[in-house]
Amino acid sequence: MSLDPSFVGRTYPPTAPYQVGREKIREFATAVGATDPAHHDPEAARALGHPDVVAPPTFPVLVTMAASRQIVNDPELGVDYSRVVHGDQRFAYTRPVVAGDELVCVNTIEDVTSRGGHGFLTTRTDVSTVDGEPVVTVWAKIVVRGEK
Repeated sequence: MSLDPSFVGRTYPPTAPYQVGREKIREFATAVGATDPAHHDPEAARALGHPDVVAPPTFPVLVTMAASRQIVNDPELGVDYSRVVHGDQRFAYTRPVVAGDELVCVNTIEDVTSRGGHGFLTTRTDVSTVDGEPVVTVWAKIVVRGEK
């Protein structure tokens, strides 16, 4: 099944809030080798003007991957997740993610194309606080490999 290009521009409902925890940030920072004290020590983060530990730049992938289920599980779009490979990802920050944030994601399909028998899906996820403060925008491209 190929991806349906009529989905370009479709926006999905906001996700349930994700509570960013201090320990989750520390665990993620350790896992990705981020050793800056601001990722681990609240006092170091406060010395830099943040209210609590600061997440490494790729931390929002934890939230946006879960949010992307709205898109991947949409049967009308035609994503066969068993054939998906990651193509690209980028982040545009308004401000850092910090422990204590409650984040909500809104997914939008920005592009659907087909090349060489493969489907290419570009999504944009706008991540904001529950109060509507923009935090980061994340773009992701997945490739849905065609049948052999």
